[in-house]
Order: sequence, then structure tokens, then C-alpha cells
Amino acid sequence: MFMRIDHIGIACKDIEEKIAFFSETFELTVVAREVNEEQGVKEAMLHIADGEGGGSYIQLLEPLSEDSPVGKFLAKRGEGVHHVAFGVPDVAQAMAKINEKGVRLLDERPRHGSMGSEIAFLHPKDVGGMLTELVQAARP
Repeated sequence: MFMRIDHIGIACKDIEEKIAFFSETFELTVVAREVNEEQGVKEAMLHIADGEGGGSYIQLLEPLSEDSPVGKFLAKRGEGVHHVAFGVPDVAQAMAKINEKGVRLLDERPRHGSMGSEIAFLHPKDVGGMLTELVQAARP
């Protein structure tokens, strides 16, 4: 079902500061920037590598407000890993298959994600405490 780790989402207070750190320290390149009003974040995708199933990235997330999900995460836990995202060939199909196995979904249907992808989240309490995202990359 999973093709790759699509990205690791990292919550941060200052996205520009973190972009500079990851670019200078690890020589990663920003390949996309977006403001996602629905999710309440500014985000930047930094390319790590390409593989057979597609690319892998670090996703930096800065909250647009303190009461957004990432804003609340930062207030409670501080900066750090927010979620792990797995690439899947068909997000709706993966959602159905995972739900059949008793894992709760946070999304009823796929929604817009970074770089034109379709995404859905799984309930962290059903995945060992880890917020898990399913990502179907945009079709070329």
C-alpha cells in the first residue's frame, strides 16, 4: 500500500529561519511554497531525493495563528516532528482499506495537499500516537 515516505512534517515558529537551516546544513532545496488557509499554515517543501515511487521531502509548517492545529501543536509540544506522510497510489482506496482494518480517519474524503496532491489523515491514537498522512502525488 505504501510506496515511500513522502515527507516528514516539521512544525516551526519561523519558516524562513528553518528554511535557511535545512538549506545550509543539509543542502536541501525549496521546491514549493504555499499558504494553506484551510489547514492554517504557511508551508515549504524541501526536496531530499527521488526514488522509484516519487520524491521525498521535508515539509516545514508555520502556523498562521495560535489556534490553528499547528499553532496548538507548537504551544503544547514545541518545534519538531508534527507528522509522517506516506505516498500511496490512490488515497481514496488507501483510506477505505485502512478504515476497514479499524483505523479511524480524520478526513471523510481526500482533500487538497501540497504541490497539487490529494491527502488524508489517520487518527494518531490508532497509529501508535503518530499523526499519519496519506499522500497521492499530483498526476503529471
